[in-house]
Amino acid sequence: MKDESLVEGLAKLGFPLFEAEEALDANATLADVVRSKELRLWEGFPVVLANGAERGLFDYDSVLGHLKGKPSERNNLLSLLAMSLALYRALHLKFSWATKLYRSLPPDHRAEITSLIQKLKSGEDFEVAHHLMSSNRLRSTFGNYFGRVRSRVSELLSMKEESALEYSLSQVFSPKQKELFLKKLKREKLTKTEKEYYSRVVRKKVLALANPELHRSARRLLES
Repeated sequence: MKDESLVEGLAKLGFPLFEAEEALDANATLADVVRSKELRLWEGFPVVLANGAERGLFDYDSVLGHLKGKPSERNNLLSLLAMSLALYRALHLKFSWATKLYRSLPPDHRAEITSLIQKLKSGEDFEVAHHLMSSNRLRSTFGNYFGRVRSRVSELLSMKEESALEYSLSQVFSPKQKELFLKKLKREKLTKTEKEYYSRVVRKKVLALANPELHRSARRLLES
């Protein structure tokens, strides 16, 4: 991967140096960060790893495959992975993929994580592959970049949940009834005609939906 492609890949994985617009290979990007041996990029490794993994783009074996040429590069990758996992634990972050990754690491690198967690919590500097890493800079870099991406992910999830609600309402209410339901839910002002129609028709359906026995019966049907 060329230097410009590395910059683009980093930007798409939440660690932008410049703007990026093209598709990326997250695993190739991570491998290039390892090869770079640049302190700033290594400080951003936990960001790139977390964003790639959260989006389902990270594959441990694939990154190793990109580094098959030099054993030292593969060892640097393992050290950066251990550093990243230690940082997540020090920040009390739990990722479903992190446990599997932890088990994939060799025993000596897993043992290294415990020591790194303590140093990260106390703000003590430490070495990773002969590079002196600042605990404070590492925590700050991760917080600055990863926080922004998680915020955007939360917005997307919120949009997805809203879309699911809209779909479910469409199965129960007519378009006009759904509109009134949402207006009432958002405490928007209804006209006199809308109030009358809501009270006469929509409210009856809402009461039925709120019935706990109906809800339990529906769950039993879905589970049977």
